[in-house]
Amino acid sequence: MKAVIMAGGEGTRLRPLTSNAPKPMMPLANRPMMEHVVALLRDHGITEIVVTVAFMAETIRTFFGDGSEFGVQMTYATEETPLGTAGSVRNAMEHLDDTFLVISGDVLTDMDLGAIIGAHRAAGAVATIGLVRVDNPLEYGIVITDEDGNIERFLEKPTWGQVFSDTINSGIYVLEPRIFDWIPADQSVDFSGEVFPAVLAAGERVLGAVGRGTGRTWAHSMPTCVPTRTSSTAA
Repeated sequence: MKAVIMAGGEGTRLRPLTSNAPKPMMPLANRPMMEHVVALLRDHGITEIVVTVAFMAETIRTFFGDGSEFGVQMTYATEETPLGTAGSVRNAMEHLDDTFLVISGDVLTDMDLGAIIGAHRAAGAVATIGLVRVDNPLEYGIVITDEDGNIERFLEKPTWGQVFSDTINSGIYVLEPRIFDWIPADQSVDFSGEVFPAVLAAGERVLGAVGRGTGRTWAHSMPTCVPTRTSSTAA
């Protein structure tokens, strides 16, 4: 299986720290955040990686090169203009001809990627979204699933009056190449706001896999993933 690391964002909310370096290259425990992501993928046996780059792309290319120093094989897909989360992955489509995983280059997590991949394959879904429960979902995209783990509804950054679930979209996805049927080329397109709702509207299966136990994804729990029913009552 291949992975796509999304590393093209400008990290404007971290300026001036990101004025001279892309956000995935910000140091964490004396290593760039993206190096931790690469190690997580490698530890799960995912060694073929496509990196989407845009802002200060050469900084990332120079540090990681072909990936051999980090025990992986890296290729790069460059955005000439901002393409959004889904558009940037669509820009790498020529490298993605089988099931693949998408993860951000600036995420801190010890998530069990094998569990979400296994849940995806067992479900036969077009897309599987890694979900995590949080106490305050207002800054995230929240998700509700049915008793079989099928996603029924999304809402981006809700108000408290709109909160109907305590599970959020982690931004870690397992996708089939058919997902590109819903992503137009050379356009700025977002996964959670546009692509996944369109896939649901087409009657296709989108699975939610919720983490349990101890672990960290942006300081939230998610070490393993299994389909589960969610509700508006916090667990």
